[in-house]
Amino acid sequence: MAWEAERPVKVAMVGVGNCCSAIIQGLAYYRKHGFDQHGVLDPNIGGYKVTDIVPVAAFDVDSRKIGLDLSDAIFSDPTLCYRIPDLDVPKTGVTVHMGPALDGVAAEFSEYIDAADQEPVDVAQVLKDSGAEMLLNFLPTGSGDAARFYADAAIKEAKIGFVNGMPELIVSDPAYQKAAVASGVPIIGDDVKSQIGATVIHQTLLELFRDRGIHVDNTYQINFAGNSDFWMLIHRGQTKHLTKKGAIEELVPEGSDVATGFTHIDFMRDRKTAIFYITARNFGGAPLKFEAKLEVEDSPNFAGTMMSMARYLKLGIDRGISGPLDSASNALTKHPPNPVEDQLLIQQHLEEFVSGARDR
Repeated sequence: MAWEAERPVKVAMVGVGNCCSAIIQGLAYYRKHGFDQHGVLDPNIGGYKVTDIVPVAAFDVDSRKIGLDLSDAIFSDPTLCYRIPDLDVPKTGVTVHMGPALDGVAAEFSEYIDAADQEPVDVAQVLKDSGAEMLLNFLPTGSGDAARFYADAAIKEAKIGFVNGMPELIVSDPAYQKAAVASGVPIIGDDVKSQIGATVIHQTLLELFRDRGIHVDNTYQINFAGNSDFWMLIHRGQTKHLTKKGAIEELVPEGSDVATGFTHIDFMRDRKTAIFYITARNFGGAPLKFEAKLEVEDSPNFAGTMMSMARYLKLGIDRGISGPLDSASNALTKHPPNPVEDQLLIQQHLEEFVSGARDR
């Protein structure tokens, strides 16, 4: 079967939107082109390849997705994700289940979501029955209640791992850290740092300025795209501002100004543009200004990181580790629970974790 693997990493997913579409398409692509690892962030993580990831359960609330095989649901409206040319995604055998709406369907989201009028499934029981080893969270920004419901179902009830890809502070919450330890499961979060995204570029620029003795006075980052996530960032983006701004502030001198902003431009669809601006001073206080721009398909950029996070979590599961996986969280998320500023040290910790020299 197309979705079998010798060493399966069995994942459940909540939120069958653009990010989920990018993941399933990408997994199908690398199964078809096994020799081609271009674009994969980490081709091998402790013996696990990206093609070892197998979807086993999925949850959404949109009537256009509920009841469909996941391979079909990822192309249903309102999905805008980049579609890989000449790729037929094979049936997964995974039916998209109705989950609880909670605050995942807000008034601001009504033009994107056609909420199904049916009873939600018992999420924890579906997770148990599916054999899922972890739940990957792709819920919309601002869905704090829904995110915590699924975290509870995974960590506390089904007792499986949890990866928080959205800007809701769950893995950073001491209560969830304790719950993960009590259940004996690892967790990674919070908020995915895209493969080559605005945050990692901005951090790298600021590290370069710092390492070269440049004093940063102020910096801003403006992001815009046309997908549903950016629509929600306009209306319910407080947590995203928190995680993104926090990831930048730790790299500038105290007293420097940092600003982040988001704009929704409908016709851009899933293509994201980020603009960076830095004003600084170099030798003798001479002024320096820097501006740059990134354009990227937003959801595949997210998917590449998430597929590494799933495999790092699998290593934690194999080793019986519980609680936050700090090495993966620091390397791959915007708001890790125990942040480390030095990027070389972060990479060293990650390599030590894979080798087994570091517990988490």
